[in-house]
Amino acid sequence: MKVEFAPLAIPLERRLQTASVVHWVFSFLGLAQCCIVLFIGLFFTRFWLVSVLYATWWLLDWDTPSKGGRRIHCIRNNVIWRHMRNYFPVTLVKTAELDPSKNYVVGFHPHGVLVAGAFLNFCTEATGFSQLFPGLTPHMMMLTLWFRVPFFRDYLLSGGLVPSDKDSASYVLRRWGGGNMLVIAVGGAQEALDARPGAFTLLLKNRKGFVRLAMEHGAPLVPVFSFGENELFDQVDNPKGSWLRRTQHRLQQIMGISLPLFHARGVFQYSFGLLPYRRPIFTVVGKPIKVEKKHNPSQEEVDRLHQTYIEELCKLFEAHKTKYNVPEDRHLEFI
Repeated sequence: MKVEFAPLAIPLERRLQTASVVHWVFSFLGLAQCCIVLFIGLFFTRFWLVSVLYATWWLLDWDTPSKGGRRIHCIRNNVIWRHMRNYFPVTLVKTAELDPSKNYVVGFHPHGVLVAGAFLNFCTEATGFSQLFPGLTPHMMMLTLWFRVPFFRDYLLSGGLVPSDKDSASYVLRRWGGGNMLVIAVGGAQEALDARPGAFTLLLKNRKGFVRLAMEHGAPLVPVFSFGENELFDQVDNPKGSWLRRTQHRLQQIMGISLPLFHARGVFQYSFGLLPYRRPIFTVVGKPIKVEKKHNPSQEEVDRLHQTYIEELCKLFEAHKTKYNVPEDRHLEFI
């Protein structure tokens, strides 16, 4: 394999961008484990009181993630996220007005390997969410498991993330006065196993829980497609039926998280590493789909609205794909 090294004289801005992405990748791959080690390790040092005090705070604050979280605006507005935005770069594209007096269920597609577009657009202010959608507050859902990790949970809450369970979702959508967006990466961890350049296959055909949730709360559905999300990493071949795919699927069933074997570029060379490629992401927010509130919708009603959602998502993709370097003959596939 030929290794291509980065030039020695790297401009400061490029170094800051790379450092911000290193921080983000580390957050996904190792920060949670480091937080667990730190929390337990402190008990065996003279700083044991820190862990005792945090454990007390943790118990008192246990329900916060399921009650809308606790965003910290100075962290959402941190300059590190703007450097990360410029690394790719990432752009948030608005196609329709969203009424801030309503609550919305937003379906984000595709999941990608590390949901870079969703994180930057909805968990930070790097792409100007509040300016594009004034009066709206995004709440992105993440696996509940991560909110059980000491210290790391507070990092997640600062960005406006909430656990991916029905109680947490319902709390956001029940808020009086509207102005809340519940963002769901519908394909989830399983879809990440198919995230690779050129892939336009979405795990959506039998994912209908978010549609039922929207109907139960009368929240309009908003389809979002993030062009370039799958272009950031290569992935080791794992066709369905292979031993690797079976192992990944089994681990997902046990742990609740998928383990895609991905790679892209390194810090000082462009040929291999865990940093994403510098490829643009355009996250396009579609128009809202009107949803009639039904306390207990029938399966037929859910299926009908789900089909409408798929059709609107396809229209959004087809209307914008050529602008973002997707060949005319490529279309979305659903599994």
